[in-house]
Amino acid sequence: MSPAHSGIAELLIFHPVDTVAKRLMSNKAKVSFSTLSPILFRDAASATLPRKLLSLFPGLGYAAGYKVAQRVYKFGGQPWFNDLINKHYKSGFTNTFGERKGKLMMQATAGSLTGIGEVVLLPLDALKIKRQVNPEAFRGRGVVRIFLEEGTTLYRGWGWTMARNAPGSFALFGASAFTKDYVLGVSDYSKATWTQNFVASVAGAVASITIAAPLDVVKTRIQNANFEQKVHGFKVVSELVKNEGVSAFFKGLTPKILVVGPKLVFSYTLAQSLIPFFANYV
Repeated sequence: MSPAHSGIAELLIFHPVDTVAKRLMSNKAKVSFSTLSPILFRDAASATLPRKLLSLFPGLGYAAGYKVAQRVYKFGGQPWFNDLINKHYKSGFTNTFGERKGKLMMQATAGSLTGIGEVVLLPLDALKIKRQVNPEAFRGRGVVRIFLEEGTTLYRGWGWTMARNAPGSFALFGASAFTKDYVLGVSDYSKATWTQNFVASVAGAVASITIAAPLDVVKTRIQNANFEQKVHGFKVVSELVKNEGVSAFFKGLTPKILVVGPKLVFSYTLAQSLIPFFANYV
């Protein structure tokens, strides 16, 4: 329940921010002050301010389905994987890393497994991204018709998604656990205060976004193509390196941390704070 609440709250506040991030990652040209408005607002670049703001809300329905499902799965699934690892593999982690570090590694590994499994939600993510950066791909079709006609094409980029999610989620939960344990001195994570969860979430979000950034760029460019256009990840990588340079893998990293980081911090802090609260009534 608490992950669902955090997902809904995050969506209402940060969907425009996510649209900005996706449009920056999808842009292949050099960004300057004069080109920034057309990149971010597309056809509404010369419109009034209210219309510009509304143009940052495409795909809200797909985003709602994806974001709530993702947060429920991610923040609800990681504790489940962690309990599973604790039950069957705790001795292996403890023998390899020691008691304290083994606990952190179990948290991070549980996060990584959760991130890999998140690929099942890829169709909703792909539709959200297409609506944000390539709405022409829909050609007036509704969601049911798209699912029926496109089928498995909605899972394009699944390998790159898993490759992005595994280290990204490992870093999110690992860095958060490290901060709680080593920086804040919290040994029982379920007893962390709201402030402690917030600080740990900041560390986890920055680590996750930075580590996953290169593969996130590749994944986004695969997913924003037209349905009939099959884009190979390695081709995206080669063209990106050839035309834009290696630094393009971190395109928009600073603004992404500034604008995407807060929504991840917000939902993660809220979920981590509410999970123990609701546990008292379940």
